[in-house]
Amino acid sequence: MKTLVRPAVSLFLLLSAVTGLAYPLAVTGIARAVFPEQAAGGSLILEDGQVVGSALIGQHFSDPKHFWGRPSATAPQPYNAAASSGSNLGPLNPALVAAVETRLEALRAADPGNARAVPVDLVTASASGLDPHISPAAALWQVPRVARARGLPEAQVRSLVEGQAEGRQWWLLGEPRVNVLKLNLALDALGQ
Repeated sequence: MKTLVRPAVSLFLLLSAVTGLAYPLAVTGIARAVFPEQAAGGSLILEDGQVVGSALIGQHFSDPKHFWGRPSATAPQPYNAAASSGSNLGPLNPALVAAVETRLEALRAADPGNARAVPVDLVTASASGLDPHISPAAALWQVPRVARARGLPEAQVRSLVEGQAEGRQWWLLGEPRVNVLKLNLALDALGQ
């Protein structure tokens, strides 16, 4: 019995040290070296030393002076990370059609002079309900409203949007996007 227990206990301790200590420490070290902002700071955005949000979780903006993000499917309040979920409504579901129509009406009411087609990401929620990004087209669609509300030239606001646009990750993955929180912080920095 002693000849079986000793190797089993030794192997258990060795594998526990490798899988419970060495491997997690190595992965954490690599993550901090390759992705320092995400691994150490949680992608938090600081303004004057205060945390104002995360680059990975959307925030609710409703002031006409700010750009608005995608609608959130979380409850009881928008962008509630504890309640991340999609709407789970199919494209033919009457509830989804009604929600999209309501969102379209609200966007048209906020900017009645804008007759251009509304980008789809301004009227549909993302899969998680927490998406912090919108397409450059969705940001550019909002330029006239934001410029008018702030008393800025549209060209200046458009230039700000174009400067905040991010390309595909590694030139391959995803689509071009604009982080709404970062865009609004840059807009607020203009002082208008």
